[in-house]
Amino acid sequence: MVSFSLVLIWVFFLFYIPIQCRLLSYNTKPHHHLLAISRISLPPSPAPEAAAVSPSYNAHDSINNKVSTVFNVLSFGAVGDGVSDETQAFKMAWDTACQTEQQQQEEAIVILVPRSYSFMIQSTIFTGPCKSSNISFQIDGTLMPPDGPDSWPRNITKRQWLVFYRVNGVALLGGGLIDGRGQKWWDLPCKPHKGVNGTTAPGPCDSPVAIRFFMSSNVTVRGIRVMNSPQFHFRFDGCQNVHVESLSIKSPSMSPNTDGIHIENTNNVRIHNSLIANGDDCVSIGAGCYNVDIKNLTCGPSHGISIGSLGMRNSRACVSNITVSDSIIKHSDNGVRIKTWQGGSGQVSGVKFHNIHMDTVRNPIIVDQYYCSTKSCQNQTSAVHVSDIVYSNIKGTYDIRSPAIHFSCSDSVPCTNLTLSEIELLPAKGEFMSNPICWNAYGIMETLSIPPAFCLLDGNPLVMQDRDVDQC
Repeated sequence: MVSFSLVLIWVFFLFYIPIQCRLLSYNTKPHHHLLAISRISLPPSPAPEAAAVSPSYNAHDSINNKVSTVFNVLSFGAVGDGVSDETQAFKMAWDTACQTEQQQQEEAIVILVPRSYSFMIQSTIFTGPCKSSNISFQIDGTLMPPDGPDSWPRNITKRQWLVFYRVNGVALLGGGLIDGRGQKWWDLPCKPHKGVNGTTAPGPCDSPVAIRFFMSSNVTVRGIRVMNSPQFHFRFDGCQNVHVESLSIKSPSMSPNTDGIHIENTNNVRIHNSLIANGDDCVSIGAGCYNVDIKNLTCGPSHGISIGSLGMRNSRACVSNITVSDSIIKHSDNGVRIKTWQGGSGQVSGVKFHNIHMDTVRNPIIVDQYYCSTKSCQNQTSAVHVSDIVYSNIKGTYDIRSPAIHFSCSDSVPCTNLTLSEIELLPAKGEFMSNPICWNAYGIMETLSIPPAFCLLDGNPLVMQDRDVDQC
């Protein structure tokens, strides 16, 4: 028995203990191959202030050789059930990311909105400037506001939802969805044709813009989907260097004032390779905009692509160097439009509409200097001067309820230097082709347009020689 026990002890020390030591050594050894994927720093628990400590991880993009510091909103207390108020979690994630400095020049600071989650957020302002000029909102899940005006907090403005203020180098990226939940806003009696017997009724009418960038620079929006905004889907005010790429915007064709992208006092803008279908302008360009390039845009159903409206309430408006090219406008109330109010001043100049296909569009080419959204506009003599506008290679079909070409220019400040080239617009139904309408419009046909715009006036107007025109 003694000898057998000694044998068992000898086997125990010879085999079992070395195996356990090797297992312990293996389990406590750092997993270096995981460091490139996740370095999650768990917050202390429990501690109310722990949420202010940023749970983050570093990710390495081996293709582009870039390192990202990622802040997942779930780590800041967000639930993602589509019902809970996630506002504070998003604010803390933004504040933490905004105060994080780049460790490397190419390092990106990422706020992650993970897929398979839905987040309800109240009206929020994400404020800069930040310590990093490379912050991304990676939207892979779904974002949504409170459901309608009755769910909106009374002490919070109803004119905007998500606002980025004084930010530099911020990007909205990802394949997720921003759902504006606009139906209950569109149904307010004050909205067009929502009152009794199809009228517009008085009452509170403020509705939020879904996403607004204000006084910001080097902004990128790429890849995300936005739908059903209560009012404008995107608005850029006082911004510079804006790049919109591969964006999808969709709202019903009867949703009121749901412009896809509105820009105001903003310059150096690129809107490329995007799809917009909504109840108002696909893109609207307001006063103070210049160096805007819109390319490969599919627009419609909608109200088309518009410059304006400009000059409202006798204001001064300057817009220049605008290009719209290689685009499609379909089943829309307008095609390419310039609209100004009577009584304004300033100038629209250096505009090129090139290589645009029209599919069943009312007013494919229109300048309206008598724009009025009410029935009480008065005749006024001053106007925004429309000059140096080029329309080239615009072809397709138009809705016969309106003429294919319509230049309705100011009595006192005529449109000048309008150029038409390679225009072929045929009726979508029937064979009757309406004649273009021109009023006080000066320009030329470089090639014979279809329908022919013989109504254009030659030369320069005498009235322009007798008065000083605001040239901006």
